[in-house]
Amino acid sequence: MAKLPRLPVPDLRKTLDRYLQSIQPFLREDEARGHSLFEASYKKRVQWVDDFEKGIGRLCQHKLHELDARSPHNWLDDNIWTNYAYLSWRIPLLINSNWWLTLINDPSIPESILRGDTKSGIEPWQVRRAACILHRVLDWRARMVNQHPDPDTTRTGVWLLTNTEKMFNTCRLPRAGADVLATRNPASEYAQDIMLMLHDFVYTVRVCEDDRTPLPVQTIEDRIRGVVLDVIHRIESGESAVPVGVLTSDDRDRWAENYQHLLSLSPTNASTFRAINESIMALSLDHYTAMPCHYSTPTLPSSSQSSHASIPALDSDAEIHAHLHNTRSPPRARNRFFDKCLTLSLERNTRAGVMGEHTPVDALVPSIVFDYGVVAGIDFSAFSEPVPRPLVLEEARVSDSGKGWSRLDWVTDERIEAQIKEAEGRAQALINNSEAGVWEFGEYGADWIRSVARLPPDAYTQLALQLAWYRSRGVLTATYETALTRMFNAGRTECVRSASVEGLEFVLAAKGWGRGAECMAEGGQHEVEPRALLSLLQQAIQTHARRTREAAIGRGIDRHLLGLKLMLEELPVDAITSTSSSNSPSKSGPTDPPQKRTHPLFADPLFSRSQEWKLSTSGLSAGDQFRGTGFGAGWEDGYGINYLIAPNRIKFCVESKFSSPLTSTNKFKQHIADALQDMRAICEAGELELKDQKKKLDEADTRVQARL
Repeated sequence: MAKLPRLPVPDLRKTLDRYLQSIQPFLREDEARGHSLFEASYKKRVQWVDDFEKGIGRLCQHKLHELDARSPHNWLDDNIWTNYAYLSWRIPLLINSNWWLTLINDPSIPESILRGDTKSGIEPWQVRRAACILHRVLDWRARMVNQHPDPDTTRTGVWLLTNTEKMFNTCRLPRAGADVLATRNPASEYAQDIMLMLHDFVYTVRVCEDDRTPLPVQTIEDRIRGVVLDVIHRIESGESAVPVGVLTSDDRDRWAENYQHLLSLSPTNASTFRAINESIMALSLDHYTAMPCHYSTPTLPSSSQSSHASIPALDSDAEIHAHLHNTRSPPRARNRFFDKCLTLSLERNTRAGVMGEHTPVDALVPSIVFDYGVVAGIDFSAFSEPVPRPLVLEEARVSDSGKGWSRLDWVTDERIEAQIKEAEGRAQALINNSEAGVWEFGEYGADWIRSVARLPPDAYTQLALQLAWYRSRGVLTATYETALTRMFNAGRTECVRSASVEGLEFVLAAKGWGRGAECMAEGGQHEVEPRALLSLLQQAIQTHARRTREAAIGRGIDRHLLGLKLMLEELPVDAITSTSSSNSPSKSGPTDPPQKRTHPLFADPLFSRSQEWKLSTSGLSAGDQFRGTGFGAGWEDGYGINYLIAPNRIKFCVESKFSSPLTSTNKFKQHIADALQDMRAICEAGELELKDQKKKLDEADTRVQARL
């Protein structure tokens, strides 16, 4: 099996030089808007960078190398990134941090089921599809985790093997100040179980043998069916679940307090938490088909929409919209446990989706696993009956305790029940404020970009997003694109800074060209020749592609700058050398908390501005098995954008906040469409101009040769 190298600590000077390059577009824009002159502003930043590199920066770099030397995998992922990027966040996981995927429908299921209805209750086809997807995912888990080292396994294979295991059998645990991940326990009695939620009741279901081999899919279906019948019986008997899972959607410190209170109430709660934490993953069966009326739209808040709205047509925007929302944010955050690192959910009409807590792995890993999970569909030969039997009340009344599954109970009090009610309100406010949508651009895709435009599709898409942003806001913003560092042992991600001088030059030239002329106060379609625009586009894409390569091979700057900043903050007072005397600490009293050390490089407002990722973006895959994907915007007036580039289309999944007057998911999707159409026109017209110019030169050369 291939051995992955360690993620390096980047060269200090090269990181600082790349940082200086990355802030140039902001300084140039400031100058153009009548603020400070570029030369003076840039010179000041160069001085700060030089001061840091020759002085205290050397010590910070040395401390990073020391940290790397005592780390099992690398300096970043073992010590810094997981805590900084995820576990120390105190905001709710709901929408803000958890990722989501909506899966394609299974065409073998009757269309009358797929269309959905307004009835309540679990549908037998829902149980069957859940069992089939689970069985495929568990098969993947067994193949990956049980695979013996193979000398022919590629580096990508090693990365996938390693990361598959990380997302199973664990859970995020709330703690005051910073959360932790539950430690995996392969010997746990729950290590081969899944957690199942229905009507907010919680169960464990045994789905694998002790060696991780999944049980037959018929057995898994029968056991899930047994749980459903048990819940039907409990509800008929007048029992209702206390929706403790809603608390996982709340502010992390508030949830940590309630978590500890639950533990103090009864050992039963500790046992339930242990079963949840150590189980393979979660399955949530929703007793309804989500409708557009459950969620806010750009024109109507959810509370204003009729609960009797008509059922949307299958595969319509409204139907896909409801599917996406229910996967990542069901009404009132019910029937979910947001701390669980992997949750498969199915609605009554068999629509399926996946949501995950972000700490263990990034969304690419589960997207690969669930692509495998749904690509085959239902295998009817695995079942004794081609059509699943109805779930009837009479069967529920005579159902026994059910071998292979167990109830998980909660002991609560008035405080917890009041906290749940308040958390529901806060969760619903977050849901109502989220404007998320999926949109497919079908005019061209990766094939045309590669073969005709002769450009890399990802960088091309990034420039389209830059142009769309500038046309919608008229100002540059820091843009984050995720790059995978999967070529390194335990590597995760690095940031590609998409904003560049070359990118700014292109968007400034193209902002009023083509469809952009309609949204600009001045300028028109013919101000800039397509040939010139094509050259600017090619230069901008070349810069972006270079930055992407640098990030992927461990030469990105943002993780390194973070590490240097954290090392500096840990230094004692006397470690501040004379070279950083301009950053002398302010006086503080004996009871004041110790100040964190800084440097003009990091204290500079431009340093923070260059990391205000109001465009947070990530490409995934072609996404043939996904109706949509997504993650939340990192800034209230920004966008979270996941995109899927296929041969003949590009799918965009966009999230923003209704509370910001500066953003609109629907309007931004149109800006993206306009940008992509204009960029194709630029490429085609520019190439045509170049061909005409070459033809004229050839003809002139021919005439000269004839005279000779």
